[in-house]
Amino acid sequence: METPAWAPARTGSETPSAARVYNYMLGGSHNFAVDRAVAEQAIAAMPAVRVAGQLNRAFLRRAVQFLIRSGIRQFIDLGAGIAAVGAVHEIAWQLDPECTVAYVDNDPVVAAYNEQILSGDARAAAVHADLRDHDAVLADPGLAAVIDLTRPVGLLMVAVLHNLPDGDDPYGVVDGYRARLAPGSFIAVSHATMPPGMPAPASDAQAQYNRTDNQLVLRAQPDVERFFTGFDLVEPGVTYADAWRPDDGDPTDHGIASLMTVAGVGQLS
Repeated sequence: METPAWAPARTGSETPSAARVYNYMLGGSHNFAVDRAVAEQAIAAMPAVRVAGQLNRAFLRRAVQFLIRSGIRQFIDLGAGIAAVGAVHEIAWQLDPECTVAYVDNDPVVAAYNEQILSGDARAAAVHADLRDHDAVLADPGLAAVIDLTRPVGLLMVAVLHNLPDGDDPYGVVDGYRARLAPGSFIAVSHATMPPGMPAPASDAQAQYNRTDNQLVLRAQPDVERFFTGFDLVEPGVTYADAWRPDDGDPTDHGIASLMTVAGVGQLS
């Protein structure tokens, strides 16, 4: 198989990647046939999953815009996936070209993609690290080149904590970062949740996702709220992703897709 120009030499194209499946769901081109097959099977099982992915990306956009309006100029995107199709640097630089961004992902192939996408721009870094090890992430030289931890940071955990099973102590992971953030920092979280009654198609779509290199752990809204322990929740608190500070005229009822992701933003005082 011919390697696309955007792909590094080591592509991992034989195994479906959650990052590339998500990229395909968003209409991106950084994916392979194996990723598209998983995505299409999940969509066939439950068409709302594609809309849910788009709603999650729209939350990311609004959250980054809100943080910039709140004075944040540096962002750490944990479990970032592929930095394309409405990525943080694209959103942030539209409002302030001086913003800096560190993309962190534990997949070396994704990190290599991101290095190529960013093309050596000094305002952004692609970091290959496991978000569960906050000390290693925050000590990474690439991250340190663009992030000053003595100043407030926007810590983005968007569509990633649902990849951490309880055995990985996801609440402890968040606490580890909180302890290292400067006062005034923000955290933004979105998380897959259980649609009412967990219809069979949702279970089928989850099973397709679990064929990738990540597993999907659905958590109820109160469990997602626990991630904000130690932070002051920004209004409207943890709610469905499309209902978090929608732009004027944005629809907030996308059927079952609206019920598949909850999200919120909190500030460290």
